[in-house]
Amino acid sequence: MKISGLYRYPVKGLSGELLKSAILKAGAYFPYDRLYAIENGSSGFDPEAPAHQPKIKFLMLMRNERLAKLATSFDEVTNILTISVNAKQVARGDISTPLGRLIIEQFFLAFCADDLRGVPKILEAPADFRFTDSRQGFISLINLASVRDVARVAGKDLDPIRFRGNITLEGLDAWAEHDLVGQTIQSGEVKLEILKRIERCAATNVNPQTAARDVNLPKTLLSAFGHTDCGIYARVIAGGELKLNAEFTL
Repeated sequence: MKISGLYRYPVKGLSGELLKSAILKAGAYFPYDRLYAIENGSSGFDPEAPAHQPKIKFLMLMRNERLAKLATSFDEVTNILTISVNAKQVARGDISTPLGRLIIEQFFLAFCADDLRGVPKILEAPADFRFTDSRQGFISLINLASVRDVARVAGKDLDPIRFRGNITLEGLDAWAEHDLVGQTIQSGEVKLEILKRIERCAATNVNPQTAARDVNLPKTLLSAFGHTDCGIYARVIAGGELKLNAEFTL
């Protein structure tokens, strides 16, 4: 299994960033992944007692497809989030500070005005917590052969970014990742325990280039394959560095 892509999504629902390498730690999430979320009205999230919240409480692609129009980048050293539309910068702020968060929140107050249930607010995950869709959503892996098989039955080219995985893999047969559940895979010092399959929602219907809902992927998966799964979740049981083009073995 060859690592063809490493991605992080610093802000839930916003665009991802392709990495050359990533340092994983045992028991931890993918670095800087889903570290922030944009609250869509009061969510009840308590940073002193963090608990998993339904994605509907945040701005996210399943309901707010216009987010796919945004290109974002996050600098983990300065905590600056930059947002662009059509290669033009439209907002920039240090989201570790009240002023920087306010700048970004004011942008989403206007950009997502029709989707809001209240004033948008940037939330930062406390230590050992992330705004993942699943309670066990530590790290997600996507088999590109499975994506191509879905594209085949959908009759449409599908960018794997639709599935918002942290790690994309080549070298497996289509759907062979499902057989990895309960297994451990290793790349260098890194060991991942495969936990479960990822059930897909309407967020995958959104084209990441056009922000249009141009296919019903959960329906396609169910009708063609008898399930709505694509990808697997894993937990880091031994840390180390992952690099592009490195290989995983059982």
